[in-house]
Amino acid sequence: MGKLDSRVVLVTGAARGQGEQEARLFVAEGAKVVLADVLDERGRAVAEELGADTAAYVHLDVGEEADWSAGVAAAKERFGRLDGLVNNAGILRYNELVATPLEEFLEVVRVNQLGTFLGMRAAAPELAAAGGGTIVNTASYVALSGLALLTSYAASKAAVVAMTRVAALELADRGIRVNAMCPGAIDTAMINPARLDPAADPVRAAEATAELYRKVVPLGRAGRPEEVARLALFLTADDSSYATGQPFVLDGGWLAGARLFP
Repeated sequence: MGKLDSRVVLVTGAARGQGEQEARLFVAEGAKVVLADVLDERGRAVAEELGADTAAYVHLDVGEEADWSAGVAAAKERFGRLDGLVNNAGILRYNELVATPLEEFLEVVRVNQLGTFLGMRAAAPELAAAGGGTIVNTASYVALSGLALLTSYAASKAAVVAMTRVAALELADRGIRVNAMCPGAIDTAMINPARLDPAADPVRAAEATAELYRKVVPLGRAGRPEEVARLALFLTADDSSYATGQPFVLDGGWLAGARLFP
């Protein structure tokens, strides 16, 4: 038996990175998964690989209210219900505070903060109708500790943690648990855009990333998307049945403090 047998879960940003790994793991644990993204070709390919009986793809721009209504409706139409939501979709922009254009700040907030709000609001009634369920929001290490050049991202992810706490309080009596993941550096295209650049040397890019996090992370490396997926599974499954309203940090010890040795 899988940990998510008979459950239906919608995962945003599921075409690649953390979201893809979450979708794959959830299917392996018995769930039926709706993969949502704006990367349609890649998202459909992953869903097809996982199989029509257990996975479906839907185009969903998380900053668009109408897309959320359509996405939730598609999940119900395809699999009959909705038991869980993983708000994984997110974007990252590096910039100094005083150099950050308003448009850039709002772009990040639209995806990371507004997208999470719209997702919780759209999913909650369906989760309640199914007898209860789970929402897992993706926040960040930087929601809890400052990091230079990330004003927009940190602001949006701190808001995710705050909204998670409020939603947990409001939805508890409907049988809905709401928690947040706070990953540190995870080795995806988000922190290493060279992965998506055909002109870049992937080996050099990987080595540079590895060297950076070898210095700043106590465990000596960036995290892996599948490690985040395992935390998402824990928070979606009954293993975490008494946990709600909490930020769960997954950062290799980074938040614990600074290391004073190489």
